Amino acid sequence: MSRLANTPIEIPQGVDVALSGANLITIKGSKGTLQRKVHSAVKVLHKSNQVTFASNNGVGLDVALVGTTRALVATMVQGVNKGVERKLILVGVGYRAQVQGKLLNLTLGFSHPVAFAIPEGILIETPSQTEVVIKGIDKQLVGQVAANIRNYRPPEPYKGKGIRYSDEKISLKEAKKK
Repeated sequence: MSRLANTPIEIPQGVDVALSGANLITIKGSKGTLQRKVHSAVKVLHKSNQVTFASNNGVGLDVALVGTTRALVATMVQGVNKGVERKLILVGVGYRAQVQGKLLNLTLGFSHPVAFAIPEGILIETPSQTEVVIKGIDKQLVGQVAANIRNYRPPEPYKGKGIRYSDEKISLKEAKKK
C-alpha cells in the first residue's frame, strides 16, 4: 500500500466527521457540509481527531481505492474548513466578465454575449473585468465550473487569447514564415 494512503487525516478544530453504517461519511465544518459514499472495499476508522483508511482484502483494486478515498476525504475536510478557490483570467481585447445575480455574463469576441448560470453551492466574483474567481466547498464542483467557463474560449496557441487558469502557462507557437 502507498505511504500516502497509510497516513491519517488530521481533523482540524471545528470540523466534525460522522460515519454511518452504509459506508457514508459526512463532514461538517464552518463553510458547510459534504457527504460521500465510501466503497465497501475500504475500511474507515475515526479516532478522536484522526481518520484512517485501510483495505479489507489488501489486493489490487482495494489498495488503489484506499488511496483514492483518502485523497477525496482530505479535499472534503479542506473544503468545509477553508474552502476551495479557482481563478480564471480573460486574455484578449474586449474580453470581459461581470456577475449579475445568478448569472456570469461573458463578452468573449462572439457576436453575442455568453450568459453562464451559476450553480448552487458556487460563489463567483469578478474583482476586475478580466478576472473570475470561483469559490465553493466542493473541489470537484469548483473545478468543473471553472472548466465549463474555460471551454467557452480556451486559449489559442498563436496569440494566447482566451480564458486561462491563473497558474496555467501557454506556450505560443511561431507564426508561419513567408
